[in-house]
Amino acid sequence: MRSLIFGAHIASNMPSLQSLDTEVFAIATILHDLGWAPITSPIISKDKRFEVDGANAARDFLTREGDPKEWDDRRLQLVWDAIALHSSASIAAYKEKEVQAAMFGITLDFRGPEKSPGGILTREIWDAAAKEFPRKGLREGVKEVMCGLCTEKPATTWDNFVGAFGVKFVDGYSLEGKGVVDIIMGTEE
Repeated sequence: MRSLIFGAHIASNMPSLQSLDTEVFAIATILHDLGWAPITSPIISKDKRFEVDGANAARDFLTREGDPKEWDDRRLQLVWDAIALHSSASIAAYKEKEVQAAMFGITLDFRGPEKSPGGILTREIWDAAAKEFPRKGLREGVKEVMCGLCTEKPATTWDNFVGAFGVKFVDGYSLEGKGVVDIIMGTEE
């Protein structure tokens, strides 16, 4: 809910994000971490990043439960993109308004209002949302999920921020030989 509040505030105060599809934005933001479910969940793959598992689960849910007249391919793709790219700010920032707003709201929950574009999100608004929807246990919860991904699905963590949790907190986890540089430099001419 904090991410939804932060993203909605930014979208309503940032001219380039005006007139976004609020339903797409809201659903993507609320469902953005479906991919954090336990590996035994039927929506979780053994070989995809958590963002992709979450995006697939949200799209499947909307296809199954949503009105097909309202949830056309474009809107479904926007939800998928917003969820799949929410942790890739350097890409999401150049996508559609709904993707941008979701990414801003989600990332600012961790980065704080000082990192909001143009300072749009004030400390007062951020603190009020955190008071109404407490962040109790958020950091430890994120650490637990990220370490679980490094243990259960390590190949999905080598090319993103999740791997840093494995390196720091998971015994035996290593990125040695798995990074892009290692792969490119290790190929034959």
